[in-house]
Amino acid sequence: MEHIILFDNEIRDRLLPFTYTRPVCELRVGMLTIKEKWEQWMGCKVSYITQDYLAEKFPIERGDTNFVINGSVMPSEQLCTLIRQMGFNEAYLRGEELIVAKLDATQLDKLVNDEDISEIAGFDIQNTSFLKLDHLWDIFGLNDEAIRSDFEVLTRGRRSRLLSRTNQVMGSEQVFVEDGAEVECCILNATTGPIYIGKGAKLLEGSMLRGPVAVMDGAVIKMGSKIYGATTLGPGSKVGGELNNVVFWGNSNKSHDGYLGNSVIGEWCNLGAGTSCSNMKNNYSTVRLWNDALQDYEETDLQFVGLFMGDHVKCGIHTAFNTGTVVGVGANIFGTELQPKYIPSFAWGGAQRWETHEMGKAFEMMERVMSRKEVRFSAEDRLVVMKIFEDTSLHRSWEK
Repeated sequence: MEHIILFDNEIRDRLLPFTYTRPVCELRVGMLTIKEKWEQWMGCKVSYITQDYLAEKFPIERGDTNFVINGSVMPSEQLCTLIRQMGFNEAYLRGEELIVAKLDATQLDKLVNDEDISEIAGFDIQNTSFLKLDHLWDIFGLNDEAIRSDFEVLTRGRRSRLLSRTNQVMGSEQVFVEDGAEVECCILNATTGPIYIGKGAKLLEGSMLRGPVAVMDGAVIKMGSKIYGATTLGPGSKVGGELNNVVFWGNSNKSHDGYLGNSVIGEWCNLGAGTSCSNMKNNYSTVRLWNDALQDYEETDLQFVGLFMGDHVKCGIHTAFNTGTVVGVGANIFGTELQPKYIPSFAWGGAQRWETHEMGKAFEMMERVMSRKEVRFSAEDRLVVMKIFEDTSLHRSWEK
């Protein structure tokens, strides 16, 4: 039986804080996570090679035939064709970076145990087309192309549920509505890109969507919202106000007015009423963004960069986030002052004063929030959060 095993490499550190709580392949770009994309394209089981502290929650599964694939790489027709043509103990590289290897059980064991596998034949696939994450800003930067690709894969050969006449639709052939979705009195413009509305999703009256937009299962768009592409609302998300090129992993809320642009919001976050972010500097220059692994800023060469918010973050009403802000896991933010461009994991407070979000209180909050959606905060989740808390302690300068 064939297995796909998606592995983390050094790019994982460039994608913090999101990869504190998940392997790289569990990041959502377009409609699906990278793992879900490989399941759709290759039709076989997918597992992980990831950080030790994540391995219990995201385990590896092996077989006699194992495709070991870089977790930051997204499938394409060209790449999948090459993979299906691979021989055992062959690898494809882009430059010096491993993209995929086809390994038997013996070679896989050597790889997992960090033993020498130099006898594997490597072939450069520099001209092969596929999407790949290299930096945080690629998540929203690649979202347009990824939505289009996922839309084609998920809707091929299927028929959309018809929308009622209360809606105004342009480009209806690029709109796909799953069973159980509720859409009334909305404006959908799919002439600029596809619009996908998942099972049980709700678009309340007056919502305006300009594709490409993906509204995944159970997501809710509040009345009068303005959603510009390329935007993804992951499963269980609830949003209002104005969004432009934003990716929500899922189960996070921005239920009220306020603006987010060129941003990525993790899971189990809540943004208070009136929360907004800047996505462009007043002097129109390019944006430098915090790198959590380097503990320093790096140049993005982009003019539009907004907010990157790790999992389990909460912020109070009228929170104002600066251009190119990174917020770590488990932070709790309040105050109306413009927040700093880097807020460490488990910070508690605002621009004027920071304390540490105590571990016990953080656990209570996480359990309470997840239980509202009937999701259990497991022992595995608890151990992962404890590890992140310990590993990020040096980032909280007030503790020194």
